[in-house]
Amino acid sequence: MADMEKDTEMNEGDCPEASAMGSPESQLPCQDGHEDPGEQDRAEKVADLEAQLAEASDQYLRKAAEFENFRKRMNREKQEAIDFANQSLLLDLIQIIDDFERAIKSADTSKDFTGFYEGVIMIEKRLSSQLEHKWGLKRFDSAGEGFDPNRHEALMMEKSGDITEPVVQEDLLKGYTLKDRVIRPAKVKVLMPESE
Repeated sequence: MADMEKDTEMNEGDCPEASAMGSPESQLPCQDGHEDPGEQDRAEKVADLEAQLAEASDQYLRKAAEFENFRKRMNREKQEAIDFANQSLLLDLIQIIDDFERAIKSADTSKDFTGFYEGVIMIEKRLSSQLEHKWGLKRFDSAGEGFDPNRHEALMMEKSGDITEPVVQEDLLKGYTLKDRVIRPAKVKVLMPESE
């Protein structure tokens, strides 16, 4: 009996052993005023985790700011690319405008309609050639072709007994392709087969 009292006295005063046994009392601070060594380790771990969290949060904010700056720069560069995408084309067109101005001045001074007419034809050929070879813009003829709603827009129709399928009789306004994609369908007069 005296031994049991001695064991009880030891357990009550010896906090680390009570903690090792996993008793509910191990969750409470030691009764004798000594600090639990596990509590000090936990406090250090919490402080370390808080420092890591603060560092990660700081890195996140920096990355978010960098991404926002990158996004703004990309939008600005994209807008500049859109604004100046046609610069080369427009420089080519300026040369054509210069040719027209020279032709108009020449017509004012010489009053030579034939020379003016030939000059305008030359300018049109130069412009068409430059747009086709340098920029991929090509004008296409449709007269005599089968009617294709992807390439043709019928403005006028006429019945004919000589055909079995709709055929383009006449180009009223030429169509254009840009690198083989139709960007303006030809406006045409179509011959339609007579219905039986």
